[in-house]
Amino acid sequence: MKNENLKSVTSRLAASLALIVPLVVMADQAVLHMEIGDPARKGREIPVVLDGITDTATGELVTPEEMAKRLADTGILFIGENHTNQEFHDVQFRTIRALREAGREVLIGLEMFPYTAQPLLDNWNSGRYTEDGFVELADWYDNWGYHWNYYRNIFMYARKHGINFYAVNSPRDVVKSVRTKGFENLTEEEAAHLPPKLDGNDDEHQRMYRAFFDKDDALHMSESALEGLYRAQTMWDATMGWNAMQALKQHGGPNAIMVVLIGAGHVTFGLGSERQIAAHYDGKISSLVPLTVVDDDGEPVKTVRASYASFVWGLPEELYTVYPSMGVSLMGSLGKEPGQIIQVSEESVAERAGLKVGDVLLSLGGVPISSDNSLRKLMADYRWGDVAKAVIRRDGEETGIDINFRRVPPE
Repeated sequence: MKNENLKSVTSRLAASLALIVPLVVMADQAVLHMEIGDPARKGREIPVVLDGITDTATGELVTPEEMAKRLADTGILFIGENHTNQEFHDVQFRTIRALREAGREVLIGLEMFPYTAQPLLDNWNSGRYTEDGFVELADWYDNWGYHWNYYRNIFMYARKHGINFYAVNSPRDVVKSVRTKGFENLTEEEAAHLPPKLDGNDDEHQRMYRAFFDKDDALHMSESALEGLYRAQTMWDATMGWNAMQALKQHGGPNAIMVVLIGAGHVTFGLGSERQIAAHYDGKISSLVPLTVVDDDGEPVKTVRASYASFVWGLPEELYTVYPSMGVSLMGSLGKEPGQIIQVSEESVAERAGLKVGDVLLSLGGVPISSDNSLRKLMADYRWGDVAKAVIRRDGEETGIDINFRRVPPE
């Protein structure tokens, strides 16, 4: 099974607009070559080289160590990620290591925690949590949901070298309110979570964002739904950029760099979080976005618009995620049946097992399922090749189904 692509992400968004799901951007030719972003770079293309880092300002190939030198005057570095691609997280780890070895004071901003959860990260930073204790007590699978092991090397390296983490995201309930009600209709309490400055509509950002959805002809979202999701994306961008900037100002020294680990959709072309804070930060902001050399449709990615990011790191195609997933979205706390399946991804483990939209997933491997989060936490224990018994309710009747966590061989 191929890594979760744009189609499955946007399908999940369409399946339940009440669910707030960060947009994950993968290599899509139409988006990669858009003539948007930095005017000095958007008029040309640069090569994407497997296992190579391209400085898009010059077109030169550089090593991680050389990239760290070229970031010497950068105060905030956004590194875009695909959450379930281990190679992306390896890039993040190697960049953090190169920056520390270059003598920089490194701080790390995390998309996966709302800023209101900073005390949980403070407990980790101060050594009060063990690794297992952090995953459990910091509610990793409630706050994020993606496998802890994708990020483990970064966390353990940071702990060893005294690098602190900072929560930068928005509370989910506030993002949901922004999407459904708009900025002008927020309560005073909700509005208090917004950054002081927020740049709403931007033509190029709108074009980029809509291009992610336009790719999927099967996705029929209303104009109001797209506008709501765009508002949510804008709030994410602004809040994460603002909180990263504030954490740097409050906790970083004169040689510090804030490295923000964040979904690539918030980074590309400098139109997301970078745009939101550029006018309010007097230092230099840079970006690094890894790119697979094969796109979602199996076509080679040989070049990308130079304005896509400050640095582009070429990675191999990922045929399979390291850790299995079911490929379903559940109703969660929105209804009386929190385990009701509201979306089944194409060619997923769930589809091949025969699960359908409308089924209620009661348990997996004998463990009750109460929400999407509880399913993701449970899934952390499974590996490819495992088989688990699921109990579902379909048309009022309970039945058992074997879930085989097997990958689909490439054609």
